[in-house]
Amino acid sequence: MKKSNGWGWVPTLYFAEGLPYVIVMNVAVAMYARLGISNSDIALYTSYLYLPWVIKPLWSPIVDMFKSKRWWIIAMQIVIGGGLAGVAMLLPAPNFFRYTLAFFWLLAFASATHDIAADGFYMLGLNQERQAYFVGIRNTFYRLAVIAGQGGVVMVAGMLEKRYFAIEPKALYYPEGWAVAIGVTAVLFILIALLHMRTLPRPSADSMRLTGPMGEASFIKIFADFFKKPGIAIALLFILLFRFAEAQLVKISSPFLLDKVQNGGLGLETTQVGFIYGTLGVLALTIGGILGGIAISKKGLNYWMWPMTIAMNIPNLVYLWMAWALPESSVAISTCVCIEQLGYGFGFTALTCFMLQFSQGKNATANYSLCTGFMALGMMLPGMMSGYIQEHIGYIGFFQWIMISTIPAFIITVFAKKWVK
Repeated sequence: MKKSNGWGWVPTLYFAEGLPYVIVMNVAVAMYARLGISNSDIALYTSYLYLPWVIKPLWSPIVDMFKSKRWWIIAMQIVIGGGLAGVAMLLPAPNFFRYTLAFFWLLAFASATHDIAADGFYMLGLNQERQAYFVGIRNTFYRLAVIAGQGGVVMVAGMLEKRYFAIEPKALYYPEGWAVAIGVTAVLFILIALLHMRTLPRPSADSMRLTGPMGEASFIKIFADFFKKPGIAIALLFILLFRFAEAQLVKISSPFLLDKVQNGGLGLETTQVGFIYGTLGVLALTIGGILGGIAISKKGLNYWMWPMTIAMNIPNLVYLWMAWALPESSVAISTCVCIEQLGYGFGFTALTCFMLQFSQGKNATANYSLCTGFMALGMMLPGMMSGYIQEHIGYIGFFQWIMISTIPAFIITVFAKKWVK
């Protein structure tokens, strides 16, 4: 069967891949912070939502064994739309935290499964030339989805908060605004699923099923061979520890920006956080990633390992300064957030390239999938404890702890640098 040219489905497919992830990982944090949930509960329970991405490599063969990847994509998009609708309907209800978390779990598993199917379908629906052509385009639309979620959804919720405040000025929280913003996203996802029913091609290779060994080795053998690779201990420690500080910071950054000044926060409005952190911050993150890719392509990862480790960790100091100075200027706050996100984007390139290099050889795709699972674990475990730490030592103490938490990344880089080119 002739391959599709891709323009009819690649942009929307990767927009649909990015949007649920950012809603589960980032928007949920800001939403719960605005609805009065404690930082310790936010950090603990939203960190658990990383679990589907941690264990994603373990159930990826199921997507190959049952149905087509096209079927999985459309089915998961419908599930995601239904899950978002469930969150929207339950937000105004009593005990909303417990019930919306259940739907976020559903969203997380559906999103992780959608990732598996979408990335596999990309290789089946396009020839190699078109795959290379669309790499930048798919990444662009993924980033646009991050801006739409972390920026757009949060800003819409913030504007609706002001409207409901005018109606009920004495209310403590305004879940209706978030319910509408999430509900609109649910409708968007159902529309994307309906669109893909018409636009996704039907490549003949997508009808093939995995019924026996996976290529030359079974999944169990692939898993075992991964842990026999030279330098596996150093590699796993690097993957787990490189973002040890960032994994904690990301769970507290939005609550810090939103929290009242008397509590040590900056007291920003929801719309301000959506614009500063969800729009300007994401753009800075994207620019940092682009610069990181260009830098490594010129002189290699080994040359840039230390600069990128510094870029990943040292800019976290801006949060310590903001917690101490409590700036009121949105320009100052925006600059600090952009500095940290720019460094994060530039430094994260080192981790991505490290995993790509370590995965090379036999079963490279499966090896990289396992690396990404450990990368998610490295975000999940530190994030779980971050809220508890912050509530016990305050924001200034927490951001001091964040700077201490950068030390493991520098130590493991000493050893990991020996294994990279």
